[in-house]
Parts: sequence; structure tokens; C-alpha cells
Amino acid sequence: MRPLGATILSFFFRGLLLLVPVTLILWASWQALTFLDGIIPLDIPGLGLLSLLVIITVVGWLGSSILYTPIAAMGEELLQRIPFLKTLYGALKDLVEALVGQKKKFDRPVLVRIGPGVEAERVGFLTQSDLEHLGIGDDKVAVYLPHAFAWSGNLVIVPAKNVTILDARAADIMKFVVSGGVSKVDDEE
Repeated sequence: MRPLGATILSFFFRGLLLLVPVTLILWASWQALTFLDGIIPLDIPGLGLLSLLVIITVVGWLGSSILYTPIAAMGEELLQRIPFLKTLYGALKDLVEALVGQKKKFDRPVLVRIGPGVEAERVGFLTQSDLEHLGIGDDKVAVYLPHAFAWSGNLVIVPAKNVTILDARAADIMKFVVSGGVSKVDDEE
């Protein structure tokens, strides 16, 4: 039987483990809401935040319907003229479109064996199966391997035979990888 002090101490640490994350999330949420509500100071709590959300939505609507095309064209033209920014902007634009845009690219989750004789495999996303435009033979494919706890990753070129398509939703696989394998893949669609 464990001593009473050790039992109480274990309960204390278990309580900390349960309360600290919840408390931090609640505190951060409260601070964020208080900050956002203070941007447009009104006497009724929450009305400043509501006003801010309405303003952002209206600006988004105006930007999508009336202002977007000329401003976006002008901004994109400017970015295309600056050498380093052109490359960075193009890559970031493609990445954002691949994640959330119309042209989603991270939609084919795969399991990759990195090399011969290696027992470990990595989870990633097949991004291109035809690399002829790079002068790479048709027996190789491009696979993006995201990092855990980050929005970065590595692009690897591997033999197509080393890639196994996974029968899972891409969003679940991304959540699984980014969480370091802690999150479970949901069964329901």
C-alpha cells in the first residue's frame, strides 16, 4: 500500500494535468475576446467584438465582389516584379491553395518507405506522380512529409513502389501527423 502522502501527491498532479490545459485555453480565449472586444470600444460587453466581426465580413464581401479583382491584380503584378518576393509569394500562394483552396493537393495520404532495408515508414501526401517536367523518370513520385507540431515539412522524391495509398481522409491524416501521432483518425465521415 502506498503512503498517504504519495497518494495525495499523485491526486494533486493528476488534478494539475486535468486543470492546467483547460485553464490555459479558457484564459487565452478570454484574453483574446477581451482584446478583440476592446478594438471597437462600446459600453455593452461583446458588442465591440460583434461590430468587429461584421466589419471584417463586410470588407471581405466588398473585397470579393467589388474591390478584389483590381487590387489583387495590382498587388500580384507588383509581387511578380520583385525577384525574391516573386518566388516566396508563388510558393506560399500554391501552399495555401493546396491546403484550403479550390486546388487542394494534400488529398492523397500515403505511407512511404524512405529507403531499402528501412523498417520505419513515414506518413505523407502524394503531391505529384508525374515528374517529367523536372527531368525525373516516371518511376518516381513527389511526397510531402509534414512535421509534427508544425506547419512545415519536407518534400521527398521516392520510387513509386515505396508508396502505399492510405484509405483515410486527408484531414484526419494531417491531424494525426501534426499531432505527433497522438490524435486518432476518426471513423465517421
